[in-house]
Amino acid sequence: MGVSRLDVFYRRLLLTKLFIGGWGKPEDLKRIFEFRKLIGDREKCKSLVPNDYPVYINKTEELADCHVQEGFFISPLEHLVPGILPQEAIKARFQFIVPKRWQKNRPVCIHLAGTGDHFFWRRRTLMARPMIKEAGMASLLLENPYYILLLPLTTTSRSSLKNVSDLFVMGGALILESTVLLRWLEREGYWPLGMTGISMGGYMASLAVTNWPKPIPLIPCLSWSTASSVFTTGVLSKAVNWTQLEKQYAINSRYEEEIIKLLEYCGVSVPALSQEYRILLRLLSQLYEYSDWKKYPCILSSLRLHTLTPLGGYNTHGRRTDAAERCRPSLHKESISFMKGVMDECTHMANFSVPVDTGLIVVVQAKEDAYVPRTGVLSLQEIWPGCEVRYLRGGHISAYLFKQNIFRQAIYDAFDRFCVKYPNLH
Repeated sequence: MGVSRLDVFYRRLLLTKLFIGGWGKPEDLKRIFEFRKLIGDREKCKSLVPNDYPVYINKTEELADCHVQEGFFISPLEHLVPGILPQEAIKARFQFIVPKRWQKNRPVCIHLAGTGDHFFWRRRTLMARPMIKEAGMASLLLENPYYILLLPLTTTSRSSLKNVSDLFVMGGALILESTVLLRWLEREGYWPLGMTGISMGGYMASLAVTNWPKPIPLIPCLSWSTASSVFTTGVLSKAVNWTQLEKQYAINSRYEEEIIKLLEYCGVSVPALSQEYRILLRLLSQLYEYSDWKKYPCILSSLRLHTLTPLGGYNTHGRRTDAAERCRPSLHKESISFMKGVMDECTHMANFSVPVDTGLIVVVQAKEDAYVPRTGVLSLQEIWPGCEVRYLRGGHISAYLFKQNIFRQAIYDAFDRFCVKYPNLH
């Protein structure tokens, strides 16, 4: 199956760059990786969020068919990994859309935000309000920690995360914040409860459900088993600021010396740069800082496209080689490998607990999705035996624009399946 031309064309229209700040601070990556080892084990996480964790409603609006409540709580990530969240994201905000009349039971589906889904309007209009009309189902819309309107432009630009580490912080926050909301909804007497999301929201909903200790409907739409392929082989890889990432990876030995060690335990293999090459890159970095880089186009070309063999090397004919001859393509490949390693570490579903009942999972995926490649990665059926995967014709963008009704039907089906299987699980 090929990839959608619309996906490729749409991505070309967008000028935003991803990860313009680079990888993020090595110490932040270390902290979130260490926390991932904890949160990836459901048994170890049972006491991370108290059952009576405080949640507050501070505004209520009445519409024709529903009540819209706005609320907030302090993200548990701030307590568990202090200082890792932006100051503006410490307070988690949500919108709760509740039907005036319930059709059956009091079902609530939590919707996590996809890329660019700022605030609540898009999810409320395309999913929550139709779900009230079609199924009498309430929706709780959690705001993404990095899509808060109060965040300064230096932290995030439009829908683009500044650092690679921000994506992992976001995941940790949303896992814990989803737990807070599920427990709050249980206390308030709502049932059954489930989770969904589209694209990145589907990834985050999947991560959150791996941490929930009970059977729960999960409907991830247009997402798959890991985010690594999204940023290394999908169309979004063209938007990644590889120049900045390659430079940081090459000149900062902490990424290799400290971060790669944290990846080794899960079998990730990331190549190492030679010490001689690191020395040369640091010298070139200083040259970049204090000189007119445009005067050195040959060095710039070599730096971006090649990595060196040990200095003073010889070629296959026994002649001493100059800098250009001692180069071979690899720095870009090494940066991609490092990206794959850190992405798999924090987003690969195989690194997290299997949901309690995979039979309650209905995955909706587009056959020609160019944003979320499925080639070369473990399938969700392999990681979660028993889950259902429904394939749509077309790509990522066309599915998002025209197939929201299919996403909603998958939600209804998963909730019905839960009610049949667990009628007394309140």
